[in-house]
Amino acid sequence: MKRKYELTFILKIDSNEQNTNEVIDEVRGWIETDGSGTITKVDRWGRRRLAYEIDKQREGNYIYVEADIDPENIAELERNLRLSTSVIRHLLVRADE
Repeated sequence: MKRKYELTFILKIDSNEQNTNEVIDEVRGWIETDGSGTITKVDRWGRRRLAYEIDKQREGNYIYVEADIDPENIAELERNLRLSTSVIRHLLVRADE
């Protein structure tokens, strides 16, 4: 049974528009593998200042995603986000119903 999740992740600012699109497509692939999830909304919040420096970055490109994901695949999604070199930080939470 799929549940609604909200994913926010921050990309390094040195990536251009094409790299940003590639990372979003990569995350989409992680979510939608084997029909285990579907993305319902992708929102680009744009370039924002970070509260503190992370990996020598003072700003980041914020991306917000709403998706219906099978809870069994959450661990693999978070693992892929942690291993990605373009993603500085991420937050994945279950949306209230």
